[in-house]
Amino acid sequence: VQLQASGGGLVQPGGSLRLSCAASGFNLNYYTIGWFRQAPGKEREGVSCNSVTDGSRYDADAVKGRFTLLRDNDKNTVYLQMNSLKPEDTAVYYCAAARPSSYGCLITMSQYDYWGQGTQVTVSS
Repeated sequence: VQLQASGGGLVQPGGSLRLSCAASGFNLNYYTIGWFRQAPGKEREGVSCNSVTDGSRYDADAVKGRFTLLRDNDKNTVYLQMNSLKPEDTAVYYCAAARPSSYGCLITMSQYDYWGQGTQVTVSS
């Protein structure tokens, strides 16, 4: 059972990146998906979520209108499309999967069952 995150890199402010998170050993179609990030010296924070329970979505205020969580059920992969990137988006980004819960995207980080290894995103000119 594994989540493999990829797609990070160096991008200029205003640019775009698409992060990928591929699952092996389990079916992402049946899991709530979350993307998180951790900047140097800061705590890990939630970025985006899509609940498998009720289809609800959550985006942090800092990324609303710029980031979109996407699923590709055929490829057992989820994506985080990031547009209009800002220097403050610089962080290590993690994907995570959680078994269905009546709380949808309101679950805590500790309730996620599987985590990817993280991929570095650096936004700088």
